[in-house]
Amino acid sequence: MKWLLGILINGVLFIAISGYFDEAFYVSGFGAALGASFILSVLNILVRPVLIILTLPVTVLSLGLFLFVINAFTLMVTDSLMGSSFKIEGFGMALLTAVIMSIASLIIQNTLLRK
Repeated sequence: MKWLLGILINGVLFIAISGYFDEAFYVSGFGAALGASFILSVLNILVRPVLIILTLPVTVLSLGLFLFVINAFTLMVTDSLMGSSFKIEGFGMALLTAVIMSIASLIIQNTLLRK
């Protein structure tokens, strides 16, 4: 249930970020946002742990800030898998999106899942 809620939250965040950065970040609709969120969650399950292990020395030296670069990389892979319905213009925008999504998702999920 938490996984589906996370996909829904990320989909809403994709739409919000797309509305704010309309030229650098494009999502064709809510269905595309949910599809991109699903692909991103699958990449986070399968690819992200391998990337974290491979880049562990850099991540430790940067005090964990390199994780944002890994998140931006997974967003760029999501962009390439989604086709024309989901576009991120450049790695800088992907990095900014990764930071915004991490902070917003943390706040939203902690608020909604608080027991």
